[in-house]
Amino acid sequence: MAYEGMIAETVTITGDKGEPISAYVARPLGAGPFPGMVLLHHAPGWDEWYRETTRKFAHHGYATISHNLYHRAGPGNPDDVAAKVRASGGVPDAQVIGDTEGAVQWLKAQPWSSGKVGVFGTCSGGRQTFLYACHTNSINAACELWGGRVVMSKEELNPKQPVAPIEYTQKLSCPLLGLFGNEDRAPTPEQVDQHEAELKKYGKNYEFHRYDGAGHGFFYYDRPAYRIEQALDGWKKVFAFLEKHLS
Repeated sequence: MAYEGMIAETVTITGDKGEPISAYVARPLGAGPFPGMVLLHHAPGWDEWYRETTRKFAHHGYATISHNLYHRAGPGNPDDVAAKVRASGGVPDAQVIGDTEGAVQWLKAQPWSSGKVGVFGTCSGGRQTFLYACHTNSINAACELWGGRVVMSKEELNPKQPVAPIEYTQKLSCPLLGLFGNEDRAPTPEQVDQHEAELKKYGKNYEFHRYDGAGHGFFYYDRPAYRIEQALDGWKKVFAFLEKHLS
């Protein structure tokens, strides 16, 4: 058997407006070069599932970073920190974009980086993945998993989220993968249709896959929403997409 290993650790990177934020990094051992992945965590926070998923990408050959979008809310249990962030109205979109650009540039600066980078996010992180991919030219692929509130009503807009991400579709800078459950209510199948129609309108390079029998969060094996058959197929779609665009 060939020796196989990885290194995983917490680092500090430069986020939005030059502020330091924490991030979890996992990569295969060796000189590389390795393609990179940036993971935008979900609304429940910078939690165990995202640590494990960071290592999963490293196991598949990607140098991966998951930055803490809730860093400014202080340390603590992810559930408590997430509740604190929700109570404050969430994280500003502009700050998420700045923090994510910081994570991308940190990866690209490493000696083991191939220079190619993708982004991946679920739930609110899926929304933020699409938003970021429309505000940068720094990445080569984006994976949006059930991104809720890409489509937003006027009533949902607020000072921290002043524009619905779908309004930026024309600026999407890289190929996009979308995975959605047909029983989800955020986004609903109708909102996914609207999302797809805008991508078609602007001739974007994308692929959407929709799953019957699955709702919101069907990848989360630690939650009742988990759907093993759909999740296993979804992961195959993710890695096939990344192989195509980052190899």
